[in-house]
Amino acid sequence: MRQRSLIAITAALAAGALTLTACGSRDSGDKGSDSGNGGTTVTIGVDAPLTGDLSALGLGIRNSVDLAAKQANKKNYVKGVTFKVEATDDQAQPSSGQTNATKFVGNKDVLGVVGPLNSSVAQSMQKVFDDAKLVEVSPANTNPALTQGDDWQKSKARQYKSYFRTATTDAIQGPFAAQYVYNKAKKTKVFVIDDKKTYGAGLAATFSEEFKKLGGKVVGTEHINPDTKDFSAVATKVKNSGAQVVYYGGEYPQAGPLSKQIKAAGAKVPLVGGDGIYADDFIKLAGASGGGDLATSVGAPVETLPSAKEFVANYKAAGYKEAYAAYGGYSYDSAWSIIEAVKKVVDDNDGKLPDDAREKITQAMQNVSFDGVTGKVSFDEYGDATNKQLTVYSVTGTTWKAVESGTYNGS
Repeated sequence: MRQRSLIAITAALAAGALTLTACGSRDSGDKGSDSGNGGTTVTIGVDAPLTGDLSALGLGIRNSVDLAAKQANKKNYVKGVTFKVEATDDQAQPSSGQTNATKFVGNKDVLGVVGPLNSSVAQSMQKVFDDAKLVEVSPANTNPALTQGDDWQKSKARQYKSYFRTATTDAIQGPFAAQYVYNKAKKTKVFVIDDKKTYGAGLAATFSEEFKKLGGKVVGTEHINPDTKDFSAVATKVKNSGAQVVYYGGEYPQAGPLSKQIKAAGAKVPLVGGDGIYADDFIKLAGASGGGDLATSVGAPVETLPSAKEFVANYKAAGYKEAYAAYGGYSYDSAWSIIEAVKKVVDDNDGKLPDDAREKITQAMQNVSFDGVTGKVSFDEYGDATNKQLTVYSVTGTTWKAVESGTYNGS
């Protein structure tokens, strides 16, 4: 799930400081508030970790949604509607996410929310939004259960009609990584570690299942406490296991030190992880010994996509001080899907938002389809992204280098 030097932007702050505000009165109806110029103000909420270890990713999400709103307003994309952004900080904590969700529901000007980053946070927010018929579009959640239920491997069932995502899931990402490690990297013995959280444990499980199906052997498993930075005990277990590679389900604040300590223990093997470790900070934390470590991430490198050129140029021109990071393109597309749904509802109601705008926007989201920053944006019957592309990246020097892109089609 997750600042990468591959896409880092060093633009200076624009003269006008970025301000994200809630707009409109809280006692206005679902149709939004009067913007003061004869039109209607619609607020798009953002929930992400804006402080703490994962803030590099969260700030990229916030800024990219802000850019989408600014572009929609500049183009007068939905006539009579001005889009604003209200951003909240969940600090990657489910309890904070639930509090933020309740806050958004209480603000009747909020007609859609982008986020969160973490699947565990999403679990705490989904029902709050669904009960209020308020649409939520995540650019980063990858746990399959969020859309297809806990028993998704045997029987898929849509969980919440208001929940959508533009990132593909770990049902694809884990097996995709396993195929690369076994078929391309030619590693047959893996030690699997996870952080016991929703995202990490789920990702490790789908990787392990596919790796064994391919003929590989899991020579050891371990769970770590994400609140510690001392992984010496597990590093020793890795060394003694004879593993040729380590797969880690979790995020970069732990993955970087884990990789460094595994190498220091004498196990000169690569650490592989998902989009949660695909960040510049992983490279810094792993140190010089992290060369050759691998990560998968959703989609293709934004800079390689013709569809993303305008986004990259506009982001730089806007002067955000933080990079758009791993989920910038997906965050822009998530916000734009809300904008498209608002446009559909307005167009179908003689140019105005109806009193039941939230419910209508949620319904319209199911059929949203457009060419976005990350490619074609649309949703399947579960609310999942139809774009299933993934990329494998390798730590090369002080940067991530894309080594292979593709889709998982089953083994």
